[in-house]
Amino acid sequence: MSKRRTITHRRAFLSLSARAAAGAAAFAAVPASFAQGQPRVLRIGNQKGYLNLLKGRGTLEKRLAPLNVSVTWTEFSAGPVQLEALNVGSIDFGDVGEAPPIFAQAAGAPLTYVAATPSRPRSEAVIVPAQSPVRSVAELKGKRVALNKGSNVHYFLVKLLRQHGLQYRDVELAFLAPADARAAFERGSIDAWVIWDPFFAAAQKALDARIVADASGVVGNRAYYFSSQSYAAKNADVLRVVIEEIRAVDQWGKQNPDELATELARLWGLPKAAVDLAVSRQVFGTEAITRTIIGEQQQIADTFVELGLIPKHVDVAKAAPPDLA
Repeated sequence: MSKRRTITHRRAFLSLSARAAAGAAAFAAVPASFAQGQPRVLRIGNQKGYLNLLKGRGTLEKRLAPLNVSVTWTEFSAGPVQLEALNVGSIDFGDVGEAPPIFAQAAGAPLTYVAATPSRPRSEAVIVPAQSPVRSVAELKGKRVALNKGSNVHYFLVKLLRQHGLQYRDVELAFLAPADARAAFERGSIDAWVIWDPFFAAAQKALDARIVADASGVVGNRAYYFSSQSYAAKNADVLRVVIEEIRAVDQWGKQNPDELATELARLWGLPKAAVDLAVSRQVFGTEAITRTIIGEQQQIADTFVELGLIPKHVDVAKAAPPDLA
């Protein structure tokens, strides 16, 4: 990419960010007590996603500086450990898939949903080695299948098996974090792996993994941005700025997919070909939490109770924001 083109795209992103900042003015001026009073901290827990990109840009820190807010970042391999960190008070904000918030609520975590992505069903799948005899979901019966316990792919597998006439107990589950699951996949000690992007795309490109089924027509595979109820109640202005900056990244990425993939490849330490594939499956956007979305999450919670994966009923609405549409 030429230096001039790089500068042009960077300016385009900064212009989008500036427009988001201008939109924030509609929410009124920052209270003087926040702008000039005690400093605040926003502790973000992030996975391999847009929050990485936001961290790399540094625009969030600039937006929050007038509010006397500093930002710290901690990267996690998956959603469940992020929410454990929230539960013990180690982070204030993060991004997560569909299932982890359900397990977190069941464990008493004081979380609240802040925003959601559109459905992205092509971004998660059941994959097998290229030489595997498994060609269909039905052929997973009796097979050893790896997934990250309590993650978005946990619910996906449950629904996928049911859709193809199988029960949850019909497969032998190996609960492994993405790095461990990839190692097991390479060794051949598991038969299939249920995984999400960018790990999914990396396995396709580096290991010649073959898709048995993605989540299309099975689950929505939204991602969520969350906070703690106490932090959200005291720092609504901070969370508004964060979501505005995420939306600016979304809009820029949608308009510049090649540049997006280049930057993510650098941040993630992955080959650009793998990131190109992951970006091609991306659905861009950041949405407000609605009653429909809470209803989708309630279906997941009820399914997990039915399967005995969580011990009691979870009322997802208790984690809904106060301005629920």
